[in-house]
Amino acid sequence: MSSPGDIVPDSKDWTWVLDRPCPECGVDVSAVDRADLGPLILENATSWQQVLAHPEATRRPEPTVWSPTVWSPTEYAAHVRDVHRMFSGRVALMLAEDDPTFANWDQDETAIAERYDLQQPAQVAPELLAAAEEVAAAYDSVAGDDWERRGTRSNGSVFTVESLGRYHLHDVVHHLWDVRWVAAESSG
Repeated sequence: MSSPGDIVPDSKDWTWVLDRPCPECGVDVSAVDRADLGPLILENATSWQQVLAHPEATRRPEPTVWSPTVWSPTEYAAHVRDVHRMFSGRVALMLAEDDPTFANWDQDETAIAERYDLQQPAQVAPELLAAAEEVAAAYDSVAGDDWERRGTRSNGSVFTVESLGRYHLHDVVHHLWDVRWVAAESSG
């Protein structure tokens, strides 16, 4: 069995999802009204609660590999929790400062350091929901021209609060799609 240090990094630039539907998960965030970002993030968090209640929530589809492409549902949920936390901080920074540059966040390094592979559904579920509620409230509080406030990711990608919210929404929807095998096993 491989160790957490053997993680295969995801080096894709996913910013293209702002312009066209994702061919994998099917979500088209360009069609989402910005006023719906908070409610959709909360809806997604509710779906994660159901995933984490599943008896197979800690099982990896390929148990000998440590890779985001084959994480257990709980590992994905821990990542989604941390995505919510990261985006909450970025939205706050964008609203407080003019065109801030975001510190780099290495999601794979976080997965290893936080030992996603050892986290339990009963712990992750309420933490994910709380993080989703916090970031949804942040999006819900944005008004008027503040949607156009800018921030720059460490790789140079420029976001507005609105485009950051759309990018964020795709991420959590896509990860729920990543664990669709849990639902398929339940119905099969």
